[in-house]
Amino acid sequence: MGSGEWQTVGRHTAQVDAEAVQAYPQLQRLIDLREAGWTFVHRFTDAGELRQINGMYAWPDGHVDGVRIRATTEAAAVRWNGAGRVLWEKDGGLVEVVDGLLALPVPS
Repeated sequence: MGSGEWQTVGRHTAQVDAEAVQAYPQLQRLIDLREAGWTFVHRFTDAGELRQINGMYAWPDGHVDGVRIRATTEAAAVRWNGAGRVLWEKDGGLVEVVDGLLALPVPS
């Protein structure tokens, strides 16, 4: 690890989040999803570079919301019902896609 990497070890997540959002304001949308109970998986290229972030939220009734982010300008989201049928989907920039997800009603 380089010396800069050691600086983040042990710091409170809120402080790290604040610094990340200050540098990249769009990240606030991902933090909002994480705080709402979403889980994320990071996908990397063979060279170790971040290629994509996948997120999902499983509702108690079987509905599932998903999001894929490749860049701040390239994101997609979807809501499936318990049978796997697409109920809603959106492509666009990170902010508009996540805002769309957060605006969806609780499935019923």
